[in-house]
Amino acid sequence: MSEMKPGVGPNPLQKYFRQPKIYVALPSGGHWYPEGALEMTENGELPVYAMTAQDELMMKTPDALLNGQSVVNVIQSCVPAIKNAWQVPSIDVDLLLIAIRIATYGEKMEIETRVPNAGTERKFDLDLRQLLDRYQAVKFDETIVVGDMKITLRPQTYQEYTRTATKTFEEQRIAQVVQDTEMDEGEKLQRFSASFQKLTAITVDMVVNGLVQVQVGEEVVTNKQHIGDFVKNADKQFFTAITEHMTEQKKKFDVEPFKVETTAEEQEAGAPKMFEVPITFDQSNFFE
Repeated sequence: MSEMKPGVGPNPLQKYFRQPKIYVALPSGGHWYPEGALEMTENGELPVYAMTAQDELMMKTPDALLNGQSVVNVIQSCVPAIKNAWQVPSIDVDLLLIAIRIATYGEKMEIETRVPNAGTERKFDLDLRQLLDRYQAVKFDETIVVGDMKITLRPQTYQEYTRTATKTFEEQRIAQVVQDTEMDEGEKLQRFSASFQKLTAITVDMVVNGLVQVQVGEEVVTNKQHIGDFVKNADKQFFTAITEHMTEQKKKFDVEPFKVETTAEEQEAGAPKMFEVPITFDQSNFFE
């Protein structure tokens, strides 16, 4: 964790340096990491350290949060086995953030929400260990058969996910701005069409990047140019099958909302008997 400078003896405070708080197994099992991005342990469980003061400050830096750099820096700091967090498969990211939060603040996370219609505030403790166990039990299905083709897929890297999310947000924002302006309908239509084409291209690129290989009989195609040409010229059924499979795999790693049962007083005020609170890992408040 530290380097000794020439002429400087061992640090007498080193025994007080932070130590691993928990150990976690990755949902990916360590697959899809490029060479040099991960040093996998013999038992497949990675040590997770608590955040330093510098890490906490990083998670509160707006620009670094927006471009994903803060998440990358904190993962590499708290999970030193990961050498390049940009290359972490997206299915591992939430588990790592949950593990880092547990190591730093403990297993409970307080959730505050407003009761629908009643207008009252409620606080609940979410057991992050349960979420951790769920993530470690879910697996990514990397193969799908479409017709006589066997398709092998991989999850997005955190870098790809961040870039896709940023581009999508920018195009959606442009479309919203165009809608709110007083420009003539012809120009509006032209702007909308341009944004729609860019959003479509983003989706196509995401599919192409996610395809590892296409196998037909004994022939296996791994060339990205060939795969890209095929995806762009394949019929709608093939493209739909791939995107639906990707969506299904993503949903497997979504966190189920927290179910809340209301009190008799809240129900008298108009609240339903039960309501759900979405659980999101917004880095701007997840590490408070």
